[in-house]
Amino acid sequence: MAARSLGSGMGRLLGGLLGRSGPSAWPPCALTASRAVATRLLRSVPATAPPGSYPALSAQAAREPAAFWGPMARDTLIWDTPYHTVWDCDFSKGKIGWFLGGQLNVSVNCLDQHVQKSPETVALIWERDEPGTEVRITYRELLETTCRLANTLKRHGVHRGDRVAIYMPVSPLAVAAMLACARIGAIHTVVFAGFSAESLAGRINDAKCKVVITFNQGVRGGRVVELKKIVDEAVKNCPTIQHVLVAHRTDAKVPMGDLDVPLEQEMAKEAPVCTPESMGSEDMLFMLYTSGSTGSPKGIVHTQAGYLLYAALTHKLVFDYQPGDVFGCVADIGWITGHSYVVYGPLCNGATTVLFESTPIYPDAGRYWETVQRLKINQFYGAPTAVRLLLKHGDTWVKKYDRSSLRTLGSGEPNWYFFLPTETGGICIAPRPSEDGAEILPGMAMRPFFGIVPALMDEKGNIVEGGDVSGALCISQAWPGMARTIYGDHQRFIDAYFRAYPGYYFTGDGAHRTEGGYYQITGRMDDVINISGHRLGTAEIEDAMADHPAVPETAVIGYPHDIKGEAAFAFIVLKDDASDANVVVNELKSAVATKIAKYAVPDQILVVKRLPKTRSGKVMRRLLRKIITSRGQDLGDTTTLEDPNVITEILSAFQKYEDQRAATK
Repeated sequence: MAARSLGSGMGRLLGGLLGRSGPSAWPPCALTASRAVATRLLRSVPATAPPGSYPALSAQAAREPAAFWGPMARDTLIWDTPYHTVWDCDFSKGKIGWFLGGQLNVSVNCLDQHVQKSPETVALIWERDEPGTEVRITYRELLETTCRLANTLKRHGVHRGDRVAIYMPVSPLAVAAMLACARIGAIHTVVFAGFSAESLAGRINDAKCKVVITFNQGVRGGRVVELKKIVDEAVKNCPTIQHVLVAHRTDAKVPMGDLDVPLEQEMAKEAPVCTPESMGSEDMLFMLYTSGSTGSPKGIVHTQAGYLLYAALTHKLVFDYQPGDVFGCVADIGWITGHSYVVYGPLCNGATTVLFESTPIYPDAGRYWETVQRLKINQFYGAPTAVRLLLKHGDTWVKKYDRSSLRTLGSGEPNWYFFLPTETGGICIAPRPSEDGAEILPGMAMRPFFGIVPALMDEKGNIVEGGDVSGALCISQAWPGMARTIYGDHQRFIDAYFRAYPGYYFTGDGAHRTEGGYYQITGRMDDVINISGHRLGTAEIEDAMADHPAVPETAVIGYPHDIKGEAAFAFIVLKDDASDANVVVNELKSAVATKIAKYAVPDQILVVKRLPKTRSGKVMRRLLRKIITSRGQDLGDTTTLEDPNVITEILSAFQKYEDQRAATK
């Protein structure tokens, strides 16, 4: 990470907040639990902590949220109408409101303000699938494209409050589509362009979308994806869809039906200006679907001002963004990371943000680092799954390229650097910001961001105090970027996030707090195996095995066991130059026994060439579970897999493994 922790300008801005006075920052509905946890946090702040220091600012954000966030919102965002109330939140009702009475437009904050100051500054660098064919888009060009698309949406019946589905890969037009919706007050739901027609239809119908925006085809990793064909199949079962706006990523012609509109042709007819709608702070900005434990996706709702402020501030402070930097987040816009750190956060800050269309290994395993060298990227934010994939290829590809432009490297699954679920809207726990020169521990989230007040809970719902302790990770008071509800089902929102630990927001993850007060995310609480009465997160076993130099990737699942109730089954990928697999397996068992306990050692460890992953890099553990419990029968929807052939590979390896086990009995 960068040597600077806050950046001098932002440090002065934040430091100045500590001197502000005013009425009590705790609204009448603030929870006693929040006060109690915040009070404990304050007691941990050294008396000598200077104003503007990380400990002092964290304490103030916890103790006086209104005094901290109020001036921050006023000075960071462009407002049409000032807000009259900073926050009004009640976790017992799932009620979250920030900057009430205020009105603004998100696209103005992301585009117009920068066009007025520096119109030819590059907003987007589109790193297309084909290496060396990047396209640069200025803020002026992006604003004009956004306005033309916004006018096209209005001409085709989209009004304030209507929902629009965006089924597009990472591209300037996809970003413009998001901003066009924001400009006219429509609500966008970006659906990852790797989901099946059935998954897309389910999201469209739940949101009751009026329009879908898509491409004729997508291109990724040298392969063509038939996006329009998938949309055609989906909208057969979507009665609310009135139009499908079709842009062209390739020259291929696709069938155009009664609903279909050639997007570029229609945009060319429209004016490059569009009056922005003035939106209330708590009006919906977008919804983003995430998997639910019941199997039905949840439409997580984010609103205007609080989300934008939190995305912009975390982008600036966590990554040490400085004016003129080239910011490279290689996430897909179909996920919250892409929303916050490819689009809204960087653009609100006037940054140059990279749109990465390809894969980490196309055309070879040096793609990321060749891109860093060619585009002179200063901050690079990638998924841990991609890092683990690249580990398999060794460090030769990394060393081949000049990475001297990089100041900040980050990665964002829960048990890596940054803690960022869809519901939080932005990074909640990260190594930075911090004191100048403060330590960073690899693979640990570490420090709560300003206004994030964590609490660890035991199984009885009691707060776990002190250091070197573990528990369910909760957050004891609201923050501006958090989700507001589940679309159409607020009770489900309350049940999912506020019922387990009344008075607290439950993240769904477990965490460990070190003696130094740092937080290590241990994984989803629902990914827990009960081995002979011992409850154990699968992520803990994976972490114990991840240190082995010959094992870049692991995935652990639970499966039924006649004696233990459940047992652990580990799938591992070995580096190409790994020695005897049996030796590695024995070393892994020893490592788990040493780092956790003997009962945690997986009963079975299967070596595979690769793990089943979605195109976004997420390991599909449910498929691994199906393979070992039902021999791959009834796998369900596998259309999001990067390569469906991986299932055949693993089934074959598992059958061979079972035959060998049977022969030795």
